[in-house]
Amino acid sequence: MNKALILAAALLWPSLPWTGSAQAAEWNVDGAKSRLGFVGSQGGSPFEGRFTRWTARIDFDPANPGAAKAMVEIDMTSATTGDPQKDQSLPQSDWFDAKSFPKARFEAAGFKAKGGNAFEAPGTLTIRGLGKAVSLPFTLDLSGNQAKAKGRLELIRTDYGVGQGEWKSGDMVALQVAVTVDIEASAKP
Repeated sequence: MNKALILAAALLWPSLPWTGSAQAAEWNVDGAKSRLGFVGSQGGSPFEGRFTRWTARIDFDPANPGAAKAMVEIDMTSATTGDPQKDQSLPQSDWFDAKSFPKARFEAAGFKAKGGNAFEAPGTLTIRGLGKAVSLPFTLDLSGNQAKAKGRLELIRTDYGVGQGEWKSGDMVALQVAVTVDIEASAKP
């Protein structure tokens, strides 16, 4: 039931055809070293979780962020918090409704440089079939052909239909959740 916070972790995007950009470098995400997570609060106590199954396609050149594109697809049944009650509740119809909406998607294009190693990825996050415009702030550190990106996106879970019935209010489970992104990738040769 508190899994509504996992909603944040669900960087979901509308389905659009993917085509690489000749102006942006393609990156291979290292799933073993990367994490797509979420942070929420139930009864005033914070909790964290993550998605264990997701894919990401990224074209990005920090020298030309406007040509960047990214697509992240998340298996909503893969949300885990380490709390058996939350883990069992999250895929259910009151929260992610993974039977009807098995995937969440985040799709972004035309990143913006914010100074130093800070960037912003404007795009669409789709959860439970509801797509909303969002902008993911992130930092990027490069070392040779290796990249590490970290970001955090604050959301209101009910904007995406996460938390139905008695869970619609923020009385027991906070409405604000955060999606956290910690990605390691290497440039494709």
